[in-house]
Amino acid sequence: MERDHEGRPSAASRFEEHEARAAILAELHARPFLPIEAPQRIYHFAFATNEEEARADRAALAGLLRSHMLPPPTGDAKFQRLTIGDWRLRWEQHTEFTTYTWSTQKDAGEPFAHPDPLGAGEIAFPSPGRLIVATHLCAIESGHSHEIYAQLFNSQSLCLVRAAKGGAHVLTDFAVDPFGFTRLLVKTNGIGALETGRLLQRVLEIETYRTMALLGLPEARGAGAQLRAMESEISDITHALSQTQDMRTSRDLLKRSSDLLAKSEALSTRTAFRFGASRAYQAIVKNRLALIQEAKESHYTTISAFFSARLDPAIETCNAFEARQGRLAAQVERAVDLMRTGITFELEQQNRDLLDDMNRRARLQMRLQKLVGGLSIAALSYYVAGLSLYFFKGVKDAGFLPFGFTGEEAAAAAMPFVIFGAWAFWQRVKRLSAKAQEEERVS
Repeated sequence: MERDHEGRPSAASRFEEHEARAAILAELHARPFLPIEAPQRIYHFAFATNEEEARADRAALAGLLRSHMLPPPTGDAKFQRLTIGDWRLRWEQHTEFTTYTWSTQKDAGEPFAHPDPLGAGEIAFPSPGRLIVATHLCAIESGHSHEIYAQLFNSQSLCLVRAAKGGAHVLTDFAVDPFGFTRLLVKTNGIGALETGRLLQRVLEIETYRTMALLGLPEARGAGAQLRAMESEISDITHALSQTQDMRTSRDLLKRSSDLLAKSEALSTRTAFRFGASRAYQAIVKNRLALIQEAKESHYTTISAFFSARLDPAIETCNAFEARQGRLAAQVERAVDLMRTGITFELEQQNRDLLDDMNRRARLQMRLQKLVGGLSIAALSYYVAGLSLYFFKGVKDAGFLPFGFTGEEAAAAAMPFVIFGAWAFWQRVKRLSAKAQEEERVS
């Protein structure tokens, strides 16, 4: 149980804590700003890493620390700060990338005098994934004029701004030098080690997050051909839908539309994370630009203006692509609904025609049954009349017919009764048949 300085239980220990409380509180201090003295040369690397690569990188970092007689990272720490000889290493793991930031004051007085520490063997570490950011940052105390340092950069894309309320200047051209690094120069003017460390970290974050934000652009360009093909497909389907009157053709179009809708959903699912991440990274870039308190210096381009002309259009391209995906999905869904409505209407028409045909057949069957019933009564009457003629002839020959009736006369006199009997018999047969059908339906 936690206790205060007088040995009493602390207030927090009296209550049941949320399981995530400690992690949430620790997160606010997970990546602290550390004091940095100028001059300083810093090499910052960011690698795209998945979950498996991140675990392997943690193991590789532990091996690197053991090789220098240093303790390995504890638990699932996402941040590590250590000193190896003249170098300091800042290691961080993020959701989809890992950074290694090496810094030293050794030979740091002349900006960019040591452009390739890897090739020179000054630093070495295993790559945890695919390289996405490589930045060479030099921090120096203010001395020479801006124009001297501006010559170290490409004048076409040079950005030079005041930062930290005018206590520093940041220069960069966001271009890759012959050694694969983008170059950043920070000139400080007595702002202190802690403020310098805060500024340098935020400048490196701007470079890292603006690069990560741009990952959505290749995704949009790569999927552009597929999206255009699907847009052409829905246009063809819609045109065919306006022309067709055939049920089979409508069903074929419905199948094509359903397949197209599935492809559209698959494409949206594949790109949704990347585009959402690009917008989030862009927001972080804007936040960091606000935090360094960027201000325009003379005629030079600001970083914000540079991003407005380069980064923002790339993000808008991703947004436009996502909007096109949404419109395509809506068009396909409307086409599918129209076809389903048309097919349903056509089926209803067919069902109505089928019912009319069934009614016509039923009426014909009823007429036929009546005709058959009449013929059956006539046939039965004829058969019974024939039998009665034989019967009355026999009775006549036996001398049992009264009043001198002949057999034919007696048979003729009996005909009404014969016909009535045949009709009554046929009605009973119909009733029994109807009753049997009703019992069959109930069962």
